[in-house]
Amino acid sequence: MEGRASPPGEPRSRTAVAVLFRGPVEPVVFLANFALVLQGPLTTQYLWHRFSLDLGYNGTRERGDCGNHSANPIMKEVETLTSHWTLYMNLGGFLVGLFWSTLLGAWSDCVGRRPLLVLASLGLLLQAVVSIFVVQLQLHVGYFVLGRILCALFGDFNGLLAASFASVADVSSSRHRTIRIALLEACIGVAGMLASLLGGHWLRAQGYANPFWLALALLIFATLYAAFCFGETVKEPKSTRLFTLSHHRSIVQLYVTSAPEKSRKHLALYSLAIFVVITVHFGAQDILTLYELSTPLCWDSKLIGYGSAAQQLPYITSLLGLRLLQFCLADSWVAEIGLAFNILGMVVFAFATITPLMFTGYALLFLSLVITPVIRAKLSKLVSKTEHGALFSAVACVNSLGMLVASGIFNSLYPATLNFMKGFPFLLGAGLLFIPAILIGLLERSNPHPEFQQFPQSP
Repeated sequence: MEGRASPPGEPRSRTAVAVLFRGPVEPVVFLANFALVLQGPLTTQYLWHRFSLDLGYNGTRERGDCGNHSANPIMKEVETLTSHWTLYMNLGGFLVGLFWSTLLGAWSDCVGRRPLLVLASLGLLLQAVVSIFVVQLQLHVGYFVLGRILCALFGDFNGLLAASFASVADVSSSRHRTIRIALLEACIGVAGMLASLLGGHWLRAQGYANPFWLALALLIFATLYAAFCFGETVKEPKSTRLFTLSHHRSIVQLYVTSAPEKSRKHLALYSLAIFVVITVHFGAQDILTLYELSTPLCWDSKLIGYGSAAQQLPYITSLLGLRLLQFCLADSWVAEIGLAFNILGMVVFAFATITPLMFTGYALLFLSLVITPVIRAKLSKLVSKTEHGALFSAVACVNSLGMLVASGIFNSLYPATLNFMKGFPFLLGAGLLFIPAILIGLLERSNPHPEFQQFPQSP
C-alpha cells in the first residue's frame, strides 16, 4: 500500500484529517522534560530509601549527626549502592540508545519529525509505567534499568530532542537560530524548575507513587500532542525504510565527506566541545542529589526540590543573558562567559559544606547554559537543511555518550573519593570545562564565521 502512487491531493487530505492544528514543538519538550525532572530526584531518593531499609540504616539526618563528618559506614554503603544503580540505569539507556537515537534521527530527515516525536514520547511513557510498578509493588530496583532500556528502544529523550532541535532548525533563519534554540532549551528549564518545586513538596506530603502517576499522565498528553497537533517541519516527507545502514552512513558522512562549503574540522571540534560540556553537566547532576542528601548538608526532600529547581533556573537566566549579550558580543564570547561562570559554580560546589554556600554555587550557574545553544546553532549552520536530522541525531549520540561517560566517571569517582574529599568530582568538572573554552576560542580565532560560508543568502 505504501508503494502505491497517490494522487497529488491525497496526502494533504489525510494530513488535514489526522492533524487537529499545526502547533509548535515546544509543548512536547516542555511536557516530556517536566515528567523526566519530576521522576529524576524522586528515583534517586527512592533508591536511597530502599537501600536504607535493606541495610537497616534508619535514614535520619538530624542536624547533630550532620556535624559529625565521620559518616556512618552504613550510610556510605547506601550512598555507594545508590550511585552505582544510577550508573547501571544510565549505562543500560546509553548502550541501546546509541544505536536507536542515531538511526531514528537520520530517518526523520526523510519521514518527518512527527514519527520520532511520537516514538520517543511513547518510550518515556513506558519508562514511567515501569517506575510506577516498581514503587507500587516494591519490585526489585533492577526494573528501573529495564525501564531505561525500553525508553531507549523508542529513541529516549535524546531522540525527542534531536527531532525538536531539527524542527527548529528547519524553520529558522541562520541569524535567529541561536536564540530560537535557546528558547527551546528555556522550555526545558521552565518545565524542570516547576517539576522540581512540585516534586519535593509532593514527596513529603504523599510519598513516591503519586508524582510518578502525574508524570505518566503528562507523557500520555505529550504523545497525543506529537501525533495529532505538531506541525510537521519537513516540507516533503516521504516513506523510507527504517532498518537500513544508510541512516547511520549519513551521519558518518557529515564528518568524513569533503565539501568546499563544509568545514569538517569545525564540525568535529564543536562536537567535542559540546561532548565535554554535556559530560560535566550530567555528571554533576547525577551526584548533586546524593551530595545534598548526605552529610554534611543532609537536605530533606523539600530542600532537594529547591536545589533541583535551582538546577533548572539557568535555562531561563541563560536565555535572557544570551539575548542581552548578543547586542554587544559575538555568540562565541557569550559561550566563553557562560563557561567561566560554570567553572566558578563547580568550584563552589566542591567546597560547599553549608546550605547557603550550596545555593551560592547554583547562583553562579546563571549563565552556564548559554553554551549548548550557541554550539548547536553553529553546528546547524555548517550543514544543509536536508541534513538537520542527521546532524542533531549525531549531537544526540554525542549527548548519550557524554551522559554515559559522565555516569561512569562521576558515579564511580564520587564513592571512591568520599574518604578524602567528597567534592572532588566537582573540581574535576571545573577542570574539564577549560577544554571547550579553549576549543571555542581557537575555532573562532582561526575562522570567526565559518557557519556563514555555506548559506550567504540567509537573512
